[in-house]
Amino acid sequence: MSEAEVKVENEILEDGNSQVYELGYLLVPSIKEEDLGVNYGNLKELVASFGGEIITDEMPKAINLAYSMQKVTSNVRQKFSTAYFGWTKFIMDTQKVLEMKKHLDLDPNFIRFLILKTVKENTIAVKRFARGETYRRPKTKSSENETVVPINKEEIDKEIEALIAV
Repeated sequence: MSEAEVKVENEILEDGNSQVYELGYLLVPSIKEEDLGVNYGNLKELVASFGGEIITDEMPKAINLAYSMQKVTSNVRQKFSTAYFGWTKFIMDTQKVLEMKKHLDLDPNFIRFLILKTVKENTIAVKRFARGETYRRPKTKSSENETVVPINKEEIDKEIEALIAV
């Protein structure tokens, strides 16, 4: 980002009513792949129409859901086991976010969505892979200094009987 863009974003945030939000959403899998860009563009236009400024986003991708989800539209219950997952991070006035939420609730293309307050910085955790590292058993103390004492079964039996008798 250029210094001018950062300055504009800081001015927007300093007015007191604006906040950085992140919208995560699941779109219905019945949307065709070629129409996915249209729905994605409509969402970006929706954020802009409510006075929001998009910081970053990601195009929705097809995923398998961990569990099936239901949505009722036009008095018809639908079950989904796959969906398109996408997200966008934007700056918007707090009151306008509530209005946008009402609009998203009525959209039949959204299975579910979640709007969170967040920070402007990138918060995506990078996966770390430990290549070539395997579990290694901790080293045990060497028994070089220890002397091996032969086991006397009679003494052990006497100690066991003494413990049992108590």
